Parts: sequence; structure tokens; C-alpha cells
Amino acid sequence: MEFCPKCKSIMIYQGDKLVCRKCGYEKVADDEKEEIVIVAKGNKEEVPVIEGDNIKTLPTTRVVCPECGNREAYWWLRQLRAADESEVRFFRCTKCGKTWREYD
Repeated sequence: MEFCPKCKSIMIYQGDKLVCRKCGYEKVADDEKEEIVIVAKGNKEEVPVIEGDNIKTLPTTRVVCPECGNREAYWWLRQLRAADESEVRFFRCTKCGKTWREYD
């Protein structure tokens, strides 16, 4: 796991580089990616971030990528808030790797 040298936030993999989700700082990633686990603020449960070869085991669906326009993405659900609230659906483009979430 790597942290941003500017703002100290966790950096995530996007293609061949690491990007800070908070301030946008970028750097070239090492060849070996590791699976990253973050802890949601105010929540004691860990929320895994899907990385590396694990993504290829997820189901796919027809949805348009906001980054490249590709029409297929992997998808998964995560319970991010209280148990009485609905799960959040995440997508990752099968072509460019952009990850986004579905808003209702």
C-alpha cells in the first residue's frame, strides 16, 4: 500500500500508475500490484478495493464507460453505509479500467 507524498491519502492503481484519489497526484506504479484494503471512515468493517487479477472473476454487464465509451464493465456490490440502506453498485470498464459507482 502506498500513500500520497503530498496529502498522505491512500493511492490507488489506474493502469500503470498510482493516483491519489484526494489530490490527484500521480506516479509510475511498480510492476507488482497488491490487493488494497481500506477502512471506511466511522465504520469498523473493512471495505476491499478490487485490484489485479481478481477483477477478471467478476460478472460483466452492458453499461457505457464515462471515460472511453466502452459498453462493457465488471460490476460488484458493497454495503458502505448502515445495514438498512441499499448496497452500492460499482463498475470497472473492461477496456480502460476506469472505476465508478452507480448513483440512484
